[in-house]
Amino acid sequence: MGKTQVGSGIEAPGSFTDVVYLSDKRELPLEVKRLFRQKRLSFRLLPMEGYRTVHLRPDLVGTVVIDAEGIDTSHDQRLGRVLESLERDNLGIILLTQRVKRPVRSFSLMPSDSSFFMTDKVASVSLDALWARISVHLADRKNQDSGIAVKPPSALSAAQRFGTSGPAQSGDESDRPSDNLTEQLRLAGLVQRDFLPAHLPNSDAASWAVTFIPAEWVSGDIYDVTRIDEQHIGFYIADAVGHSMPAALLTIFIKQAMVMRETLDKSYRIFSPTEVITNLNLKMLGQKLSGYQFATCCYCLLNVKTRQLSFARAGHPYPILFREGHEPQQLETRGALLGVFDSAEFTQSSVQLQSGDRLLLYSDGAESLVGQLIDNAGFQFNEELLALRDAPIHQIVDHLTELQSQRHITPEEVDDFTLVGLEIP
Repeated sequence: MGKTQVGSGIEAPGSFTDVVYLSDKRELPLEVKRLFRQKRLSFRLLPMEGYRTVHLRPDLVGTVVIDAEGIDTSHDQRLGRVLESLERDNLGIILLTQRVKRPVRSFSLMPSDSSFFMTDKVASVSLDALWARISVHLADRKNQDSGIAVKPPSALSAAQRFGTSGPAQSGDESDRPSDNLTEQLRLAGLVQRDFLPAHLPNSDAASWAVTFIPAEWVSGDIYDVTRIDEQHIGFYIADAVGHSMPAALLTIFIKQAMVMRETLDKSYRIFSPTEVITNLNLKMLGQKLSGYQFATCCYCLLNVKTRQLSFARAGHPYPILFREGHEPQQLETRGALLGVFDSAEFTQSSVQLQSGDRLLLYSDGAESLVGQLIDNAGFQFNEELLALRDAPIHQIVDHLTELQSQRHITPEEVDDFTLVGLEIP
């Protein structure tokens, strides 16, 4: 107990660890290490990628502290993956973002009733405040009678844990709370789908294909394809951290907060993608959302007459451009997670589309089917996707959807799956 453990060949914890500290740094801050030892906490220092080992035995972890100082969330999408992965294991998370050049008193925490604490405004916080957050999380993981008694890892999906595993076995069970909750979740899922577009604006200038598969009754993904005027179409995918009811509620907020144009007297002005993303980020921050307050998004604006496509993103996977005779291309632009930094900057890029071009937006639930980031080689597309490089967009979307249905997914890998495809005839 009390020893800092660092490893490159990282293994799953073999005994209960009070605090797993994820950081790209080689050492724990001296004051943090001193705090852990003073409080007689067992702790383990892991690199950011070490969050994968927590998945193996989440029942042996008390709480997770993530030191995100220095991580460029505009290009580095690990932070979103780490948050969502640990959230699925119902682990308490303390997220440290920035630190001034003083001892640990400068760790920034944002008071909240949720498991997440994050802000980009550096305020001096005592070590007692950090300990208070840790102790609250540990209290949920420890049993006072037996010293340490942790929840065993569940083999059920989140949907099953919420009582959606199947119908009641007898008529007397129809009034069980789990059955009532199942029905409520089912109805909530139907309401959420009502916020999705009923019709896609297919025309001679642009054709569309979409797939929307929630991980549970409700989804942490949402998309829209909207004709703003006769010349412009706005479309996006947004992905809230998590995929249960709180995440679904956040998607409804995003849908309502996503404003694509403003009315000016008898005319109007169409917002640029950067303005849309920036305004959405400020609205999320202004709402002071608790719990699932983080999201990613990619918003695109298409001029159907000029075929000019402008886009901006916030921590979301890059859109993919398929052009005949060329390799698939990621369309890159910078932008951090939504609902995190009020000073976040989102850049905008554009591309001139031509006849035959296809564009694919996807949520991170489809990421493993698209490709992966390989050290020293960059992002590599999967062979299945490369084989579709010249296919119509509806075939690309249909085939990826079929591949998803054939995947053997563990409960820890369950995620919402959303695709939005565009083709220029």
